[in-house]
Amino acid sequence: MTRDLHLVRHGEATKDGTRLTARGRRQSELLAERLRDLGFAAVHHGPLPRAAETASIIAEVLRVPCRVEAAADDYVPHFVPDHDEFFTRFPESERTRGPALAHEAETRFARPGDGPVLVVTHSFLIGWLVRDALDAPPERWLSLNHDNAALTVIRYATGKSPQLVRFNDSGHLSGGHLSSL
Repeated sequence: MTRDLHLVRHGEATKDGTRLTARGRRQSELLAERLRDLGFAAVHHGPLPRAAETASIIAEVLRVPCRVEAAADDYVPHFVPDHDEFFTRFPESERTRGPALAHEAETRFARPGDGPVLVVTHSFLIGWLVRDALDAPPERWLSLNHDNAALTVIRYATGKSPQLVRFNDSGHLSGGHLSSL
């Protein structure tokens, strides 16, 4: 069994994160066109508005349902003691529930299975899952940043180590498609 896990950070959001900007909506449309023929059964996404709106735009183009997943939310997946100042910027709830949600995301998505899976999420979770696939130390997730509407693909196959196929690929956003925004 083989599964390609497609991880996407939400499109560009307003400063308060409550919705996508015009640029973020266009990013989501371009990404949807890129993903059109890959055979997803659904678009899984975190519950925050910026992820939900991105997922909705993609799902409309792909003609598949959206599924809200707590494990795809925005949270701190692992606390790194040497970075106390960094972590104080995040609510206690994100820091305390994060490790359990990260484990749930690994269990739910980061494994061999049938067909491709698409998850619209946030930079921290993508960094965490990439770090896991590369078998890097837990603190390495902090250095793996992800652009808005960029694509990361990790392949999981029975009896094999995970393979990072793409990381932070935003080729679908180039070529002037966003220049008018």
